[in-house]
Amino acid sequence: MTFKFNSLVSKSRFYSKASNSNKNIKIFQSIILIIPIILVILSSNLIASTQRNGFQELPYQHLLSGVFGVIFALILSQLHLERIRRFLIPLYLLTLSSLCAVQIIGVSALGAQRWLNIGGINIQPSEIAKITIIITLAHILERHQFNNPLSLLKPIALVLPPWFMVFIQPDLGSSLVFGAILLVMLFWAGMPFEWALLFLSVVITAIIAGIFPLGLFFWIPFMGILAYRSLPKKYLSAFLTMLNLSIIASLTPWLWSNALKDYQRDRLTLFLDPSKDPMGGGYHLIQSTIGIGSGGLFGTGLLKGELTRLRFIPEQHTDFIFSALGEETGFLGTLFVIISFFLLILSLLNIAKTAHTKFESLTVIGVGMMIAFQVVVNISMTIGLGPITGIPLPFMSYGRTSMIVSFIGVGFCLSVYRRAKLFQRN
Repeated sequence: MTFKFNSLVSKSRFYSKASNSNKNIKIFQSIILIIPIILVILSSNLIASTQRNGFQELPYQHLLSGVFGVIFALILSQLHLERIRRFLIPLYLLTLSSLCAVQIIGVSALGAQRWLNIGGINIQPSEIAKITIIITLAHILERHQFNNPLSLLKPIALVLPPWFMVFIQPDLGSSLVFGAILLVMLFWAGMPFEWALLFLSVVITAIIAGIFPLGLFFWIPFMGILAYRSLPKKYLSAFLTMLNLSIIASLTPWLWSNALKDYQRDRLTLFLDPSKDPMGGGYHLIQSTIGIGSGGLFGTGLLKGELTRLRFIPEQHTDFIFSALGEETGFLGTLFVIISFFLLILSLLNIAKTAHTKFESLTVIGVGMMIAFQVVVNISMTIGLGPITGIPLPFMSYGRTSMIVSFIGVGFCLSVYRRAKLFQRN
């Protein structure tokens, strides 16, 4: 029998009856392991194509990371997640320590200090922090009650230290992933939708302040009304909400000029018109869209993409692997990958619905959000619909730590599936 959330959650958000999905869940279990394997094999060929004039060992390292990832996933699938609880505090402290170590003895590349070199292997602690935050948040939110806004302080306080240390590396992409995981897990745990919108209003206010300041005269009062309707101490809540958003709006220009580096500002704005700096910050986007468009319907064929072979797109084997996919497999290949990710996320969502405990359900939804957010942001930036944030495409972008962490998440989800199946039989 699946667990029951509190009355707010149980209305209509999350749960369908386990009996209705009992047959489908067998399919979901296969999907969440087979799809990543297919994506790893496909991307290994794409990475080989990007490295025809470079490091030929990268595709083999990518494939080997995938093999280790699958092994980790299969081992974790047999592990009861409850056994991990006793290690959460040491794991969280170890993660914070590794993020601190990055600032002191970390390895720098491309203007950012994000890696630790251990035994000749570069490890990215910010990737490990993603899975640490998910499992620790799930533990905290399992019995969490959202009685008033102060109830948000504990989960926010948990995420804030690793978020800050990742942000100053600087790693804007991973810091955005942390925020997305926190918001969705809070909502899944029972936080009212209005609170979620108020939570997002900080970011939305900053964006409006930078793009269309006159819109603040509508947006800030609207948020005040929303706070009045959904929070206790209505007049005080409305006033504080409007005051805070007004402060954020006034500070946005200063933060834009002083808190972000030049290349970060370029990444966040040049996607709107990359032709403003075609040989600088807009170069990646222009070449990426050209590469994807040149693939047509069927693509040039694996290892036959000329733009990929000539390496017109820097770091194409990492964040811009989707452009190589578009050139060499065409629209049909990109559609296949997008549908694969959609089925994977849908499968994780259904497993979260049928989980035996709230802790397990929150873990799965956190993993699902980690993957989904990275997929949407990465693909959006490669086709020119979003800013360049340095977020990898799960299972496809080259990166050993990212690959292992993604498969660890899959292993947790397989563990939840296995327990749900056992309880459905009983």
